[in-house]
Amino acid sequence: MHLKNKIKTTDLLAVMRPYAGEIESAVSRVLGSGIYVGGSEVGLFEKEFSEYLGVGYAAGTGSGTDALQLAFRALGLKAGDKIATVSNTAVATVAAIEMIGAVPVFVDIEPETYTMATDSLRQILEYHKHRFPRDPVKAVVPVHLYGHPADMSRIMALAKEYGVWVVEDCAQAHGAEVSGKKCGAWGHAAAFSFYPTKNMGGIGDGGALCTNDQALADNARLIKEYGWKERYISETAGINSRLDAIQAAVLRVRLKYLNAENELRIRNARKLTSGLRNTGLSLPLVRKDCKSVFHQYVIRVPDRGYLMQKLLDSGISTAVLYPQPIHLQPAYRKRIKVDAELKVTEQTCGEILCLPVHPALSGSDLQHIAETLSQAVFSPELCGENAERAK
Repeated sequence: MHLKNKIKTTDLLAVMRPYAGEIESAVSRVLGSGIYVGGSEVGLFEKEFSEYLGVGYAAGTGSGTDALQLAFRALGLKAGDKIATVSNTAVATVAAIEMIGAVPVFVDIEPETYTMATDSLRQILEYHKHRFPRDPVKAVVPVHLYGHPADMSRIMALAKEYGVWVVEDCAQAHGAEVSGKKCGAWGHAAAFSFYPTKNMGGIGDGGALCTNDQALADNARLIKEYGWKERYISETAGINSRLDAIQAAVLRVRLKYLNAENELRIRNARKLTSGLRNTGLSLPLVRKDCKSVFHQYVIRVPDRGYLMQKLLDSGISTAVLYPQPIHLQPAYRKRIKVDAELKVTEQTCGEILCLPVHPALSGSDLQHIAETLSQAVFSPELCGENAERAK
């Protein structure tokens, strides 16, 4: 049964099925309007999404990567400026930094939440302030990874102390919160991705830059469409990064159900945690002041390959996000200088494993995942490390 009906880490058809009729109507509405780029659908989505986050402004973009680089450009960051971020993230975070010619500076992560470690951030900010007084770090990009927020209270305090900008990478954190305040409402700007696999995904690429700063929002809107104030007349050098009307219409539907879907993810995560509690595996922890929306349910295992195969043999797919930190990847390891020890980052990348947690999973699916993994952990083939730890 389970092999035939494979449990997927992401099942877009199953997730979208309850709203298929509304989505089809939304797409038809756009097709019938004759306005396919910009227009009222985009404007309405920007308004609704900014209200949902509790920020003043949202500007739709072509992707989450574009939203990051637009935030950097709108803040006045330029080629050669240093931007601190983490190495355990999608490569898009660093790609956006390099799109403007800026220099990534890597910070280590917390072992419990896999988000930016504030002690490591302070060390990096202090080091560059004193070692390069004319060229310190100019901005910080905390990544809210796997649906769990970074420690934004401390990050914003450090940003104020050292005089740096904060741009939140919220690609995996739609609806996540710190102290009741949503991710995307903490920094000077924030970037969201609406890639289909996200908690709130479209049917193609899309993103948004969000902020409470009107001047920053106006500047970003200018840059994202060739620098035009008047059509065909560029006031400043810009790019082309626009959210399509069809994506905006689809996202308006997805936004209506985002909270309910996130609650299903949270429920599924609790069921997995309950079923795996006695395995001795390192299970997800949620900081007390945070609401995680479980974009991924991430465990740490010493023999990842063996367990992945055991799960796959039982019809359960898994994923590794991410198998190699950016600073060790071929495209970056010889180009980007690493100033801090990234021991936690490097260790966790070799152990993390993402289990299915999406909102379309059934109770029997979750039970099957937990039982299969529990049996695999205590199987004779696996060295007794996990079993001994669980005793």
